[in-house]
Amino acid sequence: MSTFDTVVKFFQDCGAFLYPSLAMLAAGLAIAIERFLFLTRARRDNRRVWDQLLPLLQKGRYAEVRTLTDASDAAVAKIVANGLDRMQDTGKRDDIDHAMEEGMMEIVPRLEKRTHYIATFANTITLVGLLGTIIGLIKGFTAVAQVNPAEKAEMLSASISVAMNNTAFALMVAIPFLLIHAFLQARASEIVDSLEAAKITFLNQVQKLRDRSPH
Repeated sequence: MSTFDTVVKFFQDCGAFLYPSLAMLAAGLAIAIERFLFLTRARRDNRRVWDQLLPLLQKGRYAEVRTLTDASDAAVAKIVANGLDRMQDTGKRDDIDHAMEEGMMEIVPRLEKRTHYIATFANTITLVGLLGTIIGLIKGFTAVAQVNPAEKAEMLSASISVAMNNTAFALMVAIPFLLIHAFLQARASEIVDSLEAAKITFLNQVQKLRDRSPH
């Protein structure tokens, strides 16, 4: 039997419980790809915009900083824009910090959006696979109760093998899903940490320029 025939037989033996697992597999992969592309783009855009903003902040050229933040959709631009807005209303560092933190509260949910579904699918697929295995075993034991005793061992062995396919498939999906979920969470956390660092740098640069300016 070829590898292809083996794979086809494996899926055929899984029975009806294979279909909800395949549906969750497709949905989970779609979410994983979308989130990976989104986070990769967000990371790249933040780095590019911050590399442009930082030299201007160090020189106190806030008008040019405002122009750049208005022209960008990057998360770091949104946070810096919040800080600039609050600078016009108050000179207190804490107030500026709070304004930038509000921007963070809007951005973080976007970075983590839908990622938790991947872990949910992993857990659900595992349970569906176990349910398929249990029902398969029940059917197998029920069937062998009515056959010739000489054939019971062979038939029971075949039934158990078929039933275990459900759990095997579920684990083959769930394990990569958990790893993908962990990777995406780590990538989102990395972006959040970089935004926090940008916020602190912004506050420090503003404070440094104020300390240098004559009173």
